[in-house]
Amino acid sequence: MLINLAAFEAAPLNTEPYPHLILPGFVGKEGVAAIGRDFPRPALPGSLPPDVLDYGPAFANLLDEMAGAEMRRLVELKFGLDLSGRPSMTTVRALARERDGQIHRDAEFKLVTLLLYLNEPWHADGGRLRVLRSSTSLEHYAAEIPPDGGTLFAFRCTPNAWHGHKPFEGPRRSIQLNYVSDEAMMLRELARHRFSARAKKVGRLFGFGRAA
Repeated sequence: MLINLAAFEAAPLNTEPYPHLILPGFVGKEGVAAIGRDFPRPALPGSLPPDVLDYGPAFANLLDEMAGAEMRRLVELKFGLDLSGRPSMTTVRALARERDGQIHRDAEFKLVTLLLYLNEPWHADGGRLRVLRSSTSLEHYAAEIPPDGGTLFAFRCTPNAWHGHKPFEGPRRSIQLNYVSDEAMMLRELARHRFSARAKKVGRLFGFGRAA
């Protein structure tokens, strides 16, 4: 198995400024390397649904494990939620743009976010996600998370779950899984991401955008 469910179960839940946990090593080094070899290509910016991407078996296994029943059960226990009948939604990111990372909170129909990073050890100052205490300053933060390969950031999508990072442009790989309250909203969101992904692929065919 690629993900470490026992480590997730044992990880302490921080409650300030909102319920969250930070878990380095949720995926081990060998797993990160295998997933990296099978990561979707070409790299495109933005949030991308897996069903419009081409990837290998290790990446496919990771998607299945993240969306599995045991992961869901442990998330319920960790955050004190009943996720029965709640759909999950997965998106993939490969590239960060200069405008990405501005202070935000996740959409209201999202209940819990699991954000798994899949990068080489991170040395840049930008791109380090911050758990923010307010919506007004990146410098008022409770924790900073380098997006090192295998690190998981999980949080309850509360009204004050602000987060963001300093600007970074370049490869920045992650998988985001959300448990959501509204299936119709989820389907609209995924349709929007699919349309955007296909437009970016067409743009690459005609020479628009940067090559990965």
